[in-house]
Amino acid sequence: MNQVKIYRKNLQLSQLDLANKVGVARQTINMIENDKYNPTLDLCLKIAWALKSDLNTLFWRDNDENNAG
Repeated sequence: MNQVKIYRKNLQLSQLDLANKVGVARQTINMIENDKYNPTLDLCLKIAWALKSDLNTLFWRDNDENNAG
């Protein structure tokens, strides 16, 4: 699961606030937070900027099981 919701809440932004900052509908933010929509790279960058974070922190999935050697 991505970290968008956690970072958004830490900045005390509503889904609508974030949607307005990045130029999408509130429903799009909801679907991203619930892993029901894969945003474009451009949208990912806008979200990262709006949340004062980076792509790796927000969207990278750390699969420890896959890294076990």
